[in-house]
Amino acid sequence: MAVVKAQDGALALFYDDMPEYLYMSRWTPPCCLENLRETARYLFNILNKAGVSYWLEGGSLLGAARYSDIIPWDYDVDIGIYQHEISKCSYLVEAEKHSNDGKTFVDNEGYTWEKAIEGDFFRIQYSQYNHLHVDIFPFYEKDGIMTKKTWFETHRQDREFPVHYLKPLGTINFIGIKASAPNNVREFLEFKFGKGVIENPQYPNPSKLKKKSNIKS
Repeated sequence: MAVVKAQDGALALFYDDMPEYLYMSRWTPPCCLENLRETARYLFNILNKAGVSYWLEGGSLLGAARYSDIIPWDYDVDIGIYQHEISKCSYLVEAEKHSNDGKTFVDNEGYTWEKAIEGDFFRIQYSQYNHLHVDIFPFYEKDGIMTKKTWFETHRQDREFPVHYLKPLGTINFIGIKASAPNNVREFLEFKFGKGVIENPQYPNPSKLKKKSNIKS
């Protein structure tokens, strides 16, 4: 079980990789989703200006394919970047420096940047007090395969993939913008999640909780 800050400052509990509100037959509150969208758009703009290539990963790409938006019950956004491009982005450089001192970096707009304690990746949070966030996973190429240093065994989609999905990168409608994405979205998603994943929504851990149609936000 993990504990994270909810949008209103209350503690949201996680059980079996799922937020407690799913067990209460509710989806992510609309205000939380909007703060996530704002954080992601802010990050994408910074990465674009810095010349850092990124692409939507995991459930965020799945949400883009299904809804052109964040999955209604999701609680973060995931992207990949090239590990060798970290140095291009001053915000990521500052986050790494601060993490070495056990601190986080708060930028002029109030967003919080940090090196995650769970592994070798970065995170940008909506604020110091609102921990809605985008996870930034650095990947590197090895023998034609994209890999990284940190993996989550409970996330079935968290796996290596052929570099050809990124050469070239494509775009997809997401949170009101054209976001960067692998060049064959359906094939990429089915490689990671399995066949029919776009058409068959499931919660992160369907063995523990199956999606119902009558969920309220």
